[in-house]
Amino acid sequence: MLDGIDFELSNGQIFGLLGPSGAGKTTIIKILTGQLSFDGGEVEIFGKSVNTLTGDDKKNIGIMMDSFGVYDRLSCWDNLKLYADIYGISKTKVTEALQYVGLEEAKNRLAFNLSKGMEARLRLARVLLHSPKVMFLDEPTSGLDPNSMKAIHKRILEKKKEGCTIFLTTHNMEEAVKLCDTVALLNDGKIIECGSVHEICLKYNHKKRMLLHLTTGEDLELDNSLESAKKIYQWMVTNQIETIHSSEPNLETVFLELVGKTLEEEQ
Repeated sequence: MLDGIDFELSNGQIFGLLGPSGAGKTTIIKILTGQLSFDGGEVEIFGKSVNTLTGDDKKNIGIMMDSFGVYDRLSCWDNLKLYADIYGISKTKVTEALQYVGLEEAKNRLAFNLSKGMEARLRLARVLLHSPKVMFLDEPTSGLDPNSMKAIHKRILEKKKEGCTIFLTTHNMEEAVKLCDTVALLNDGKIIECGSVHEICLKYNHKKRMLLHLTTGEDLELDNSLESAKKIYQWMVTNQIETIHSSEPNLETVFLELVGKTLEEEQ
């Protein structure tokens, strides 16, 4: 059950909803895209209630979910041709979409025979086929190898540069840090924190300490004080500092603090 969900997506930005399986991420996407009704509150896309979107409005929305969009007994080409017919767009868009995700040479292969990474790229191609203004991507890289994940990330960032607004759900901390302008941490149907990754990590930087590695091999942890500043200055003028880092937590550490367990423990 969702409780008090409230957020806003900015045009041309990537908004990440980060949380464990069962937290409500997919449910939120289904509500935002009109697949599920909701008991209260308001949901708007393009400044309109999701329940009053026109056919033209819906053509500007792309949805990538693991539960639908690819037909196993059809080839990559025929999968996209089916949607091209639905959207009333040229078959040249099918070729362009397959080229864009690197599946042109596999266009005649049945979807059933695709690797998991290739299938993910085919689902992304289906989303991109009609050049939507808003994309909803539900864990688009779940279970993929690093190379396949990198290829998907590249295409997502390219669409952002083109001005596409992207709503992304994930349980991958690194993915959220790499892709998202804003993230919301979701747990048990509630958003427990929201903001940029940098803002969130600074907010929970309770220690405010500095980590140094000196040329002598020493690793030091200093508090944020005038005395520490004087020490650092002396080490810097004598060229003794090899590395220096602030001690703010990463996103996973923040999630662990707020929820009490990591996303990996939830999987």
